[in-house]
Amino acid sequence: MSSRLGRSAVLVAIGVVAGVLSGLFGVGGGVVVVPALMAFLHLDQRRASATSLVAIAPAAVVGAITYGVQGEVHWLAALTLAVGSVVGAPLGARLLRRLPLRVLPWIFVGFIAVVLVSLFTSVPTRGGDVHFGVVEALVLLALGLLSGVLSGLVGVGGGVVIVPGLEVALGAGDLLAKGTSLLTMVPTAVSGTVANLRRRAVDLRVGLVVGVTAAVCSPGGAWIARLVDPQVGTWLFAGFLVLVAVIVLVRGRRSAARRSGTVDAAPDVDTGAETATDSAVR
Repeated sequence: MSSRLGRSAVLVAIGVVAGVLSGLFGVGGGVVVVPALMAFLHLDQRRASATSLVAIAPAAVVGAITYGVQGEVHWLAALTLAVGSVVGAPLGARLLRRLPLRVLPWIFVGFIAVVLVSLFTSVPTRGGDVHFGVVEALVLLALGLLSGVLSGLVGVGGGVVIVPGLEVALGAGDLLAKGTSLLTMVPTAVSGTVANLRRRAVDLRVGLVVGVTAAVCSPGGAWIARLVDPQVGTWLFAGFLVLVAVIVLVRGRRSAARRSGTVDAAPDVDTGAETATDSAVR
């Protein structure tokens, strides 16, 4: 009984963290959920990734609704981003098979460095809007494509790319960027969950406990995002990006250690064995 209660407490704690991060930063939260499920519940990467998608779906839905009722979601921009991401994820998965594994984490770290520089060379706003036109549509498609490619390469995409992209490239306000990012993840998370359930690749109970908890806590993260100054929000998001980069590097080093003695081996479960749909919402 104590073991079961302890396991449930761990799942709730993971859900709390994932939900707050989802609402606060407009991200899926899978970059935290996956390593947590692997560390505390000893799930392998493939099953942890599929299970995290179950958790991400309700949190993204509730988070998108929370921002949406406040008018902080650009529906057409979200649809355009989703189209680009769907196209980009398979491209990233193909590149994954061609690039040396030791290079992949550093590609992402380089991208994070560029994002950090761009964030701190632009002035964050709260009221910025996205004026949708031909040029803006092309930029949104490019952002979605980049998000999909990175998700296929290193298993991290979604809000980590979309939120700063909307703010820096299109001048969106911080809340609008986060709400739009969460809405972008909804169709991918739902469709990916359905596919994983059909493959029986999901620990449904674990995913539901984490997901329901995350969904309950996601509005709290959105509330905090509205309270903090945009500049403070930028610093917090920058810290989150650094954390994500560290997680990606650690996973990459562990994968390389397990594959020592091989050259450009096929990716293992830590670096991309999950489907492109699974990783696109991270």
